[in-house]
Amino acid sequence: MNLLILNPNSTVSMTGTIAAAARHVALPGTKITALSGSGPAPASVEGHADAALAVPPMLAAIRAAERGPTPPSAIVIACFDDPGLLAARELARAPVLGIAQSAIQVAMLISARFSIITTLPRSVPVIEDLVQAYGAGHACRKVRSVDLPVLALEAAPDEALARLVAEGRKAMVEDGAEAIVLGCAGMAEMCASLSETLGLPVIDGVAAAVKLAEALAGGGFATSKVGSLGYPRDKAGDKSA
Repeated sequence: MNLLILNPNSTVSMTGTIAAAARHVALPGTKITALSGSGPAPASVEGHADAALAVPPMLAAIRAAERGPTPPSAIVIACFDDPGLLAARELARAPVLGIAQSAIQVAMLISARFSIITTLPRSVPVIEDLVQAYGAGHACRKVRSVDLPVLALEAAPDEALARLVAEGRKAMVEDGAEAIVLGCAGMAEMCASLSETLGLPVIDGVAAAVKLAEALAGGGFATSKVGSLGYPRDKAGDKSA
C-alpha cells in the first residue's frame, strides 16, 4: 500500500515530524511518502490567505502522483484546516483524507464529547466551521487555543507542551471533554505524552488519517467520480463567446 502524505506548508522539518508520526502507526506493508509544499506555499498555514497559497502546489502534487507509475493507494492532507480537501478529491481516484475530518470522526467514535486544542486564536473560527461541516457540533464542546504560532511547536516544544497540558486540563473540567483532538499536524509528536499526563484519549489527526486511509484503501474504496467529485472538465475544446 502506497500512502501519500502532503504537508501543505513548506517547512521541511515539520514534514519530517508528520512522516515520523505516520510511520509510527502505519502497517508494516504501508509505504509512506511525505512531501512538503512548494512554490508559493507558506512556511505555515495560519488563516485563509495561507491556505489559498498552499492549495495550488498541493493539487499539482496530487495530479502528478495520480499520473505516476505507482499511483497512491490513499492521500492524506496533513494540515488541520483541511485546505483544498474537496478540490483534492476531484483530482484523485484514491481516497483523500484531511486530518481534521479524520480526527473528528475518530473522536466521535471513542467519546461522547470532546474538545479541540489548536495553535493561534485566529484558527479557532476556521476549526469551528469545520466541526459544523463535519456534523460534530453536538459532540465538540469547545475549540481552544494555546496562543502559539505553528512554528513555535518546533522552536519551543517544552512551552508548547506545557500550554497543551494546561488547556487540556481546562477542557476536562470546564468542557466535560472525554477526549482531546490536537488541532495541528505539528503537535503529532506530543500526542502520547499529553495523553499520559491527562489520562484521557488524545487524538493526533495524522495518526487518525493514516489508519482510516489504510482501512479505505484496504477495503478497495475509491473516491466517487460521479457528480460533484468527478474529474475537472477538460476545457481545451470549449469555445468562448
